[in-house]
Amino acid sequence: MKVIGITGGVGAGKSALLEYIAGKYNCKVILADKAAHKVEEPGQPCYRKLVTLLSEDILNEDGTVNREKMAARIFGSDKLLEEANKIIHPAVKDFILKEIERERKEGALDFLFVEAALLIENGYLDIVDEMWYIYALENVRRSRLRAARNYSDEKITSIMKSQLTEEEFRKHCRVVIDNSKEPEAGYKQVDEKLGEYLYG
Repeated sequence: MKVIGITGGVGAGKSALLEYIAGKYNCKVILADKAAHKVEEPGQPCYRKLVTLLSEDILNEDGTVNREKMAARIFGSDKLLEEANKIIHPAVKDFILKEIERERKEGALDFLFVEAALLIENGYLDIVDEMWYIYALENVRRSRLRAARNYSDEKITSIMKSQLTEEEFRKHCRVVIDNSKEPEAGYKQVDEKLGEYLYG
């Protein structure tokens, strides 16, 4: 089983490519965002720490974390954001490591993909066998984000500035998939690369 990290800037189309991969290959896809939801559930590693940090105001009536309330609290304060990240990121990494270990033992998959915006920054280079950079031209990413998420240009610029530069992404990634054009062009590059691994 080959473990592949999928990263890239906002709007590059990582989710769409992973959806295609999940439907076609004998693989598992782990999304760091979904893993974060799991580790924040009651009884899980982050839950009590987050409630202690942010108070019970972030909880729903049933005691689960209300992600919108949590986001409103932490994104208003650099200090709280940093503290929350210190709680969430290691727990997510630990969750993903255990999933990889479990799938390796079972030995049923050809590939396991891990997707997160911060794979490089959070030290996943040591966990995955290789990293893929999903690239798209900036103007393409901007138009996708305006259309799909209704983001303003200011918001898009702010998010892009907070992410790694293209040079940084390319420096750490063994494979670059250019996802600037129609979806089929991205799929073709993925098929070629995964085909190499499967069939030599």
